[in-house]
Amino acid sequence: MITTHTPHGSLSVEEYMQIVREVRNQPPWRAQADKEAEYADGNQLDTELMRRMKQIGMPPAKENVITPTIAALCGYEAKTRTDWRVTADGDTDSKDIADALNYRLNLAERHSKADKALSQAFRPMAAVGLGWVEVGRAQNSLDFPYRCRYVHRNEVWWDMRARDNDLSDARWLRRRRWVDKEKAAQTFPEHAELLRQGWYDYRETELNTGDISTGLLSAADAERAWTQTEDAWYNSENRTVAIDEVWYRRWVPTVMLHLKGGRSVKYDDTNAVHTAAVLAQQAKLVEETIPVMRRSYWAGAHRLFDGETPYPHNDFPYVPAFGHREDMTNIPYGLVRDMIFPQDNLNSTISKLRWGIANVITERTTGAVAMSDDQFRRQISRVDADIILNPQAMAQPGARFEVRRDFQLNAQQFQLMNDSRAAMQRVSGVSASFMGQAGTATSGLQEQTQLEQSQVSIADLMDSFREARTKVGELLMSLIIEDLGKEEQTIVVEGDALQPAREVKINVPTVDEYTGRRYLSNDVSRARLKVALEDVPTSSGFRAQQLNALTEAVKSAPPQLQQVILPFMVHMMDLPKKEQVVEAVMQATQQADPEQMKEQAKQELMHDLKSRELDLRERELVAQEKLIAAKTTQTGVQTSFSAMQAGAQVAQMPQIAPIADTVMQLAGYQKPRPYGQDPNFPTPAQAVARDIRSPYIEGEGAQFGSEQEGAIALEGVKQNTHPSFPPIPQEPESGQDGMETPRVDDNLQVNEGI
Repeated sequence: MITTHTPHGSLSVEEYMQIVREVRNQPPWRAQADKEAEYADGNQLDTELMRRMKQIGMPPAKENVITPTIAALCGYEAKTRTDWRVTADGDTDSKDIADALNYRLNLAERHSKADKALSQAFRPMAAVGLGWVEVGRAQNSLDFPYRCRYVHRNEVWWDMRARDNDLSDARWLRRRRWVDKEKAAQTFPEHAELLRQGWYDYRETELNTGDISTGLLSAADAERAWTQTEDAWYNSENRTVAIDEVWYRRWVPTVMLHLKGGRSVKYDDTNAVHTAAVLAQQAKLVEETIPVMRRSYWAGAHRLFDGETPYPHNDFPYVPAFGHREDMTNIPYGLVRDMIFPQDNLNSTISKLRWGIANVITERTTGAVAMSDDQFRRQISRVDADIILNPQAMAQPGARFEVRRDFQLNAQQFQLMNDSRAAMQRVSGVSASFMGQAGTATSGLQEQTQLEQSQVSIADLMDSFREARTKVGELLMSLIIEDLGKEEQTIVVEGDALQPAREVKINVPTVDEYTGRRYLSNDVSRARLKVALEDVPTSSGFRAQQLNALTEAVKSAPPQLQQVILPFMVHMMDLPKKEQVVEAVMQATQQADPEQMKEQAKQELMHDLKSRELDLRERELVAQEKLIAAKTTQTGVQTSFSAMQAGAQVAQMPQIAPIADTVMQLAGYQKPRPYGQDPNFPTPAQAVARDIRSPYIEGEGAQFGSEQEGAIALEGVKQNTHPSFPPIPQEPESGQDGMETPRVDDNLQVNEGI
C-alpha cells in the first residue's frame, strides 16, 4: 500500500519499491495467460511432447479449433460495432452542445484509430481475459491530436485489489516500456548520461512477469528461442532501456460545492459566483476526500520525472478490457483456459489415429529377414514395402514371419476425436453455426436457435467490452472539451443524405439583459454530457440486413407508403453519390405523388389568399393612417379654438383668471415642462370693434354701461355652428332673472351710487 505521509509530494523511492513488491506478490497468472495466447495463435505442440513422439515414430498432428473460435468472436465484434453518441445528461439546454461534440467525437473515433485499437484489445480479452487501450495525445503535432493504441498485457501492472472494471478504485498503475537509449536520453535530458551509460539498477529480478518463452511451437521445424524481454534482458549489445511509467492517486481533503441541480465542482473562494451561490443558499459546501492523479517515470531506482497528470480527467489513460475475473483473486481469464484440454486431447487423438492407421505389427524369428533391424523397420512402415526373407533362417523348424494390422482401437480413437471437437463448442459456448460452419442443425429455425444460444453465451463478454469501449469514448471527449476551451467557435455538423448540415456556435459571449452579467452561451465546460453507444450497429453487413428486412416489410405496403420509405432505403445502400441519389428520388416522388400535388396546389391557393389578405390589410392601414392624421388636425383646431375662447374670457373678465388658477391648482394641474410650441397665429393690423367698456383704464376696468354704446343689442341666443360642438337648443322663458338666466347682459345690476 502506498504511504500517504506526503499527500501532495512526489512518489518516493520507498513507495515505488513498495509497488514493486506488490507486483512480485501478485498471483502468478501471466505465464498461464501467455500459454493460452500461444494456443490462440496456433502454437499448441509442446517441445517435450514432440520429442517423445519423435522417439516412438508418432507423427505430430494438430487441428486448431481455438483460433477459428476467437476469430469468429472478433468478427462478431466488428459486425456489431456501434459508434459513440454524446447525449445531454438530463439537461435539455445542452442539446446543441451535445450535437457539436458528437460530431467531433465521431471524427476523433475515425482519425485516432480507436476502433482498430479496441479490436486489437478485444482479441486477447476474449482469449486470455485482458486487453489494454491507451488514450492520449499524439506526440507529433503534424498528426491527428488524439491517438488510441493497443497495449500488450505484459507491459502493464495494476492494483489487483481494485474491484471496478474501469480501475476507478485502483491506487496505482504501472507500465514498462523498452525504449532506445538515445530516445530516452532526449526525452529526459537531465538524466541523459545515466540513461546512455545504462547504470540503472533492476531490483525486481524475481518479479512475477510474463513475456518469457513458453516452449510451444506450431510445428516440428518451427523453433523459437527468445522473446523481446529475454533479448533485452540478456543481450548486452541491445541499445534499449526499461522505462517504468507509474500513475498513482493521492487522496486529498477538498471542499466541494454542491449545487441544487446535482452538479458538484471544486469550491474556489476567489470566485465571486461560488460565493454568491453559497450566500443565496443555492449551493452548500461539503468537505470530501477526493483522489488526485499523478504520474512518475523511473529507470530502475532512479526517478526521472514526477508531476501532475497532463489530462483533464482523473482516470488512468489506460483502459482495461476484462473478459472474466476470478472471484477470490481477480485474476483475468478468457475462453481459451477451458479449451486447452480438449484441444490437446484432439491433437493427440488425431496423432494416435494416424499412427494407428499406419501401424504395422510384425512377428518374426531371429534372422528371418535378410536385412538389419533398422532397415526392416523403415521398410515395413512403407506403403510399398518389399521385404526379403532369409531362406536358411525360414527353413529352420519354428521359423516364423507374420505381418498384421490392429484396427480395433481406431474406432475408439475416432469417437474420442469427435467428442473432443464437441467439447470445444461446449466449453466455449460458440457453436459451429456461429463460426459459419456446418453444424448439427437440420432446418433454418434450428440454425437460428443455435446462433441465438451462442450470442447469449457470450453476452457477458460483449457487455464488458461495451463498458470498456464507452470508457475510451469518455476519455476522448474529455480531451476534446479541454481543447475547445473558452473560445468562441463554430462547429459545422455535417449532414447526410437525409439531414442537411448545420452550424452550432459554442462558447458565445453573452450579456444578461436583466443583471448585466457576462457569461458564455453554450459553454462546453459547464454542459452535463455523457457518452453512450448507439443502439444500432453501423457496419455495412448490418445495414444490408436492415435493408433486406425493410424491403420485405415495404413489399406489402401501399404505394404512397413505399414512396415515403424509398429515400430511407437508398440511404442504407452503399452507393457512390448517395446524397444526390436520395435527393433525386425525393424530388421525383414529390412530383409523381397525386396527394402531394393536391397538397402543393392547396398550399399555392392558400398563398394566393394570404397575398390578397395582406393587400387588403395594407389598404386598411393606409386608410387608418389618413383617419389618424385628420383626427390629429381636428384635435389641434379644437384645442386652438378652446384656447382662444379662454383667452377671450380672461380678456373680458380679468377677475376670473385668479379664480381659474386656484381651481386648476386644486384639481392638480401643473404647467408642462418644457412648454409647447408657439402656434404663431396671424394677427390683423387693425382690430375689429369689440364689445368692451370704454374708456378702458388699466387696472380699473371701464365705466359701467359704456359697452352699450355702439353695440348691437343681443337678439336671442346665437347658434354655434362649429362641427365639434352640438347646437344649443332654444329654451322658453323660465322667469329667471340676473345670474339665474343664461344671458350675460343682466348678470350685474348697476347702481349709480357705487
